[in-house]
Amino acid sequence: MLRRVEAVLILVASFALAYFVVSHRGWVEHALGQLGWLAMPLAVLVFAIVASAPFSVTDALAIMNGVLFGPLWGSIINAVGLVLAAMIGYAVALRTSDAFDVKKNVERLPAWARRFKIGSPMFLIVVRIIPGLGGTIATQTAAALRVPILRQVYTMCAIAIPICTVLAVFGYAASDYIDAQVDKAQTYAEKHHIRIPRRRHHHPSPSPSASPAVRP
Repeated sequence: MLRRVEAVLILVASFALAYFVVSHRGWVEHALGQLGWLAMPLAVLVFAIVASAPFSVTDALAIMNGVLFGPLWGSIINAVGLVLAAMIGYAVALRTSDAFDVKKNVERLPAWARRFKIGSPMFLIVVRIIPGLGGTIATQTAAALRVPILRQVYTMCAIAIPICTVLAVFGYAASDYIDAQVDKAQTYAEKHHIRIPRRRHHHPSPSPSASPAVRP
């Protein structure tokens, strides 16, 4: 029960953060621009740390990277972060694998997932499809059975990279659509002399050191 509550809280908090970034994109882009070339490595590091944690939810971060860096660079940041997360998660799981009961946890999986040999590439891939515990069980199983780290990396990325790429593209498109609708509403209000607070989503005179990765 505690794990489920923790997972729900992480999910709610991550999407609340994503909503903040989408609604205050200009301010966040400006803040990242002040970091210069550090913006992208920092985004990769944050994504890798979050994605490597047990019961992590990376959907919101994947959307945020698409909003802040555009669909191409956002997808690249997500992909590199996932590769690092797979290695970090595997290294951490190796230290806790003695306390992980592979047989007990595999018995909790759906029957269709148990058809594959435990620890095989197909087993690790299909288990990761299961929402919630799937990714954690797959990583812990890989570590407990000491499968090659390359198998851990490509089985995790085979599922996560396509999903995060779609989310990055969606985040970019959704953010632009929201900006367009807000601009239309403000234009309509000004035309009909209706006073509404203007949403500042662009900043004048960006600093020369702003990172080219962060889209204007």
